[in-house]
Parts: sequence; structure tokens; C-alpha cells
Amino acid sequence: MPKYVILSNLTDEGRKTILDHPERIEEVNEEMEKKGASIIEQYFLLGKYDFITVVEAPSKSVITKIVMEIASRGSIDTMTFPAMDVDELIKDLK
Repeated sequence: MPKYVILSNLTDEGRKTILDHPERIEEVNEEMEKKGASIIEQYFLLGKYDFITVVEAPSKSVITKIVMEIASRGSIDTMTFPAMDVDELIKDLK
């Protein structure tokens, strides 16, 4: 299944929500999974981005819809990248 890396930044509203209800992170992850994405790994970051999330989704259309729906709420800004396993890249380059 295709993998995607999502870099996320909380908005002011999103930071307030997380401070008041940290479990909201898990709720959003569960929502993503119900809509067809599987979360492989997720980390909170210090620096330019707040979160990095690696997911699997059946297609670009599915992950695009999921990310747009979540971002449309105004609590998070995202940047999504398709990802390829390094072993797959090496195989393709041979």
C-alpha cells in the first residue's frame, strides 16, 4: 500500500485544543483510520513542524481527502508527501 509522510503544524486554535484536550491527537488518528489510512508512526517534533506522521493509504485520492477534511477545521496546517521505501528505490534503480 502506498505510504505518505505528513508534516503538520498546529494553528493557535489547534495548540489550545491540544493543551486542553491532549487526547484529541488520538481521536484524529482514529478518524484517519476509519477513513482508510493506517498510521505507521507519529512523532511530536521540536522545530519548524509540530508533528510528522507516516501513513499508508490506498491512493493519493484517499489521503488527499482525509488531510483536506482534517485541515479544513482550522486547527492544523499540513504538507503531505508520497514516500518510497529505500529498498524499493534501489531495486527500481538497478
